[in-house]
Amino acid sequence: MAKVLVTGGAGFIGSHIVDGLIRDRHKVVVVDDLSRGRQENINKEAKFYQVDIRDPRLEEVFKKEEFDYVDHHAAQIDVRKSVSDPCFDAEVNVVGTLNILENCRKHKVKKIVFASSGGVLYGEGDNLPFDEESPLRPLSPYGVSKCTAEYYLHFYRDTYGLDFVCLRYGNVYGPGQDPEGEAGVIAIFIKAMLEGKSPTIFGDGEQLRDYVYVDDVVEANRLSLNKKLGGAFNIGTNRGTSVNELFKRIAGIVGFKGKPVYGSRRQGELLRNYLDVRRAEVVLGWQPKVSLEEGMRKTVDFLRELKV
Repeated sequence: MAKVLVTGGAGFIGSHIVDGLIRDRHKVVVVDDLSRGRQENINKEAKFYQVDIRDPRLEEVFKKEEFDYVDHHAAQIDVRKSVSDPCFDAEVNVVGTLNILENCRKHKVKKIVFASSGGVLYGEGDNLPFDEESPLRPLSPYGVSKCTAEYYLHFYRDTYGLDFVCLRYGNVYGPGQDPEGEAGVIAIFIKAMLEGKSPTIFGDGEQLRDYVYVDDVVEANRLSLNKKLGGAFNIGTNRGTSVNELFKRIAGIVGFKGKPVYGSRRQGELLRNYLDVRRAEVVLGWQPKVSLEEGMRKTVDFLRELKV
């Protein structure tokens, strides 16, 4: 049993990770500023501090709690926001991450697991699926900030001995994702269809993405903390699914008979991106277990129960 700090633990992915770590009998502390996360998402067995990761007061939490591990998911995740306000994106995702890393160094944290993004690091390319050796070509400030944070992790490992694992996620989805948020097309589509509304598809809908279910992401985090290994791992499904295909499959599950509304392509959006996960399978012992169909059905059931 270890003591683990989960930053962003009131958010969609972070709260699922908190639940998984508590099931493993770890002591879990959550730091979240609640700008996007919700306090009701936090497991009752976790200790909670409402603190921004950029705040100097974060050191008080590290001093008091004496963490073994940090699982860092707090971030500015809106690609459009990063394009319109790159300085804010860098403040949260670069300066905020540096505050975390400095506290890990000062307070002898053993390892940090960092939520990175295979969806934005690799950019566009024809050599699909992208593996971990693919060139890093971020096309948005959000991607640049994730890339920068990864380089800082290498520095802290090489200079101070802080072990790390970078998990480069595809598009994570599942129960609990905010259907009002920017980053959850599946939740957004489901909510619209359950309300009898036509979702908007930006561009021609042929954009390819790698959709990975949140429970599989939790398992990747559990393995990253529990195994003595390091480096970057793609966490996805080895396949791309178009937005048009998503619409058809969700409509079939929901029973929606309408058609989508097509809008203009959004600035900074990628056209084709999905991930080779063989390294995670071989080294981490991880593989995706939940199919897209099963995951979407679970997400539909969850949102139906909320009566959205």
